[in-house]
Amino acid sequence: MPIDWTPFVELVRRSQRFLLTTHVRPDPDGLGSQLGLADALEGMGKQVRMVIASAWPPRYDFLDPDKRIQRFQPPGNQYRDVDAVVILDTATWNQLGDFGPFLKTLTCAKAVIDHHLSWDDLSALRFVDTASESTGRLVYEAIQALDGPLSTKAANFLFAAMATDTGWFRHQNTVPATFALAEKLVAAGAKPTWLYEQIYERNPPAKLKLMGTVLLRLRVVEDGKVALSDIRVEDYAATGAIPQDSEDLVNYCRSVDGVDVGLLFMEQPAGGVKVSFRSRENVDVAKIAEQFGGGGHRLASGATLQTTLADAERRVLAAVGAALG
Repeated sequence: MPIDWTPFVELVRRSQRFLLTTHVRPDPDGLGSQLGLADALEGMGKQVRMVIASAWPPRYDFLDPDKRIQRFQPPGNQYRDVDAVVILDTATWNQLGDFGPFLKTLTCAKAVIDHHLSWDDLSALRFVDTASESTGRLVYEAIQALDGPLSTKAANFLFAAMATDTGWFRHQNTVPATFALAEKLVAAGAKPTWLYEQIYERNPPAKLKLMGTVLLRLRVVEDGKVALSDIRVEDYAATGAIPQDSEDLVNYCRSVDGVDVGLLFMEQPAGGVKVSFRSRENVDVAKIAEQFGGGGHRLASGATLQTTLADAERRVLAAVGAALG
């Protein structure tokens, strides 16, 4: 069902100072949505600040060369003087990191723009369409509802958001409307070739070494239906990689012939184990991730378990095995 953007338009019209954020370990959908909406709001004469509650991923430096998106650090008092907060590409407390407790103390207007199935009550207006392939699409719709400007910069941001969340138009969430929006964004100045090169063809050697480690540890279980691998804390020092370099590596697990579910277990430097889930049509990994306090999409989800690597693998494999029947 199409979103009624009227309450969002009213929120924007009565507000002047905005604070935008997205989920921890941000991807181009979250970052591109932030930057695209900020560009449009500033084109309307609004004041905008942007934060994320985790380290900036160097892979996406090209999206924000001026480093406008700042690292949120509690208590965050410098961000209190705002009229509205817009949360993009997530609606769960655990994905907001240290920004979550800060958000709970704010009395200003709040809005969520998101396309994920999992959500918590953030005491915000919800503009959610789980049928949308990306939050970038929803930001495009919001800009259209606002009659706001769509600059070449914003078109690039939103194209990056949409293209990456569809696996560059390979995933099952790619529909005819996806290509129609791509056409509009390219007509507005988006540069797909340049974006693809920036995102996928500038891998540092350390990331490729980490990829090699993941592939060497790859195992296939559950009668060939599940492939998994892991990244341990010491692997980062051994390869020179950083945690953000693990992004997308779970897709190699799912790519194994005959596999329905791919899993990547990643020990976190601060403790706990992050698990990335990828599946084919047969298994809803969002429901599995929700068992561990996570969530996401039917075919791509994540969760973090505060336990050891061995225990996380045991518990998650048991849940996946049950889902496979």
